[in-house]
Amino acid sequence: MNQFYKFVAILCLVFTTASFSYAQQDFQGKAYYQTKTTMDLDNWGGRQMSEQQKKQIMERMKSMLEKTYVLTFSQTESTYKEEEKLEAPGSGRGFGMMGSFTGGAQYKNIKDKQMLQEQEFFGKQFLIVDALKDLDWELSGETRQIGQYMCFKATAVKTVDEFDWTSMRRRSDRNKENETKEQSKDSLKVETDSTATNSTGKDFMSEIEVPKEITVTAWYTPQIPVNNGPGEYWGLPGLILEINADRTTMLCSKIVLNPSEKDEIKKPSKGKEVTRDEYNTIMKQKMEEMREMYGGRGGRGGGRGR
Repeated sequence: MNQFYKFVAILCLVFTTASFSYAQQDFQGKAYYQTKTTMDLDNWGGRQMSEQQKKQIMERMKSMLEKTYVLTFSQTESTYKEEEKLEAPGSGRGFGMMGSFTGGAQYKNIKDKQMLQEQEFFGKQFLIVDALKDLDWELSGETRQIGQYMCFKATAVKTVDEFDWTSMRRRSDRNKENETKEQSKDSLKVETDSTATNSTGKDFMSEIEVPKEITVTAWYTPQIPVNNGPGEYWGLPGLILEINADRTTMLCSKIVLNPSEKDEIKKPSKGKEVTRDEYNTIMKQKMEEMREMYGGRGGRGGGRGR
């Protein structure tokens, strides 16, 4: 009976899809996504905080952890931008470098398998040029309703970027111990390398870790047969309406097909053009500069001159 139901559901979707006029060249749609990332403050030393203190911190970080994005898409291209809104004083933008990990406007070209992303970092504008990475999606017959759309489940294992702040967590004591043992095997290099982690071990990147891989769950609808989705996600036979990736959920809350006023989908062009690896290297170098400036003896740069 379950197999029969799945067959009927797919058949209905095929007929629904066939009746939709996606053939026109100027087809466009907009999908609005509510994104939310959870954070375990206890993992970041919050065990000593009161519940009131935790609540205040989470409220300040809300604008960084909860966002609304708009995916403007055609059959082959899309832009993914954060919806502009006024921020309350003292919101998450003030949390040091964390804001620098959040990318700007993102452009995807499904046909050419290209992804471009604007990124501002310490006052400098960059344009990150990358190939659109394929995910080996495993399709499932499991279904659920999201709004008026019948959605199907798909899962994939994704390699995580080393500066993906949504998956960052405090390094466990066991991992710190293993890393220390590895570093001690090459003590000569540690002593002579001026960029090695200082003895305090309190620079930002030494305190965190990012998993190499995570499992991603997607819910897509063949009723909107475009090969696209929020963020870097794509590659399924229908628009992706929900993504669950580690501690982050992206859920579509509204869809507008063929709006009366269409937005031009164009490639971003501002900023220094770099690859993702080159941009990550730039970030590492800047962090080293900051560590040397503020992480020296006495926390004042070791008496460094002006």
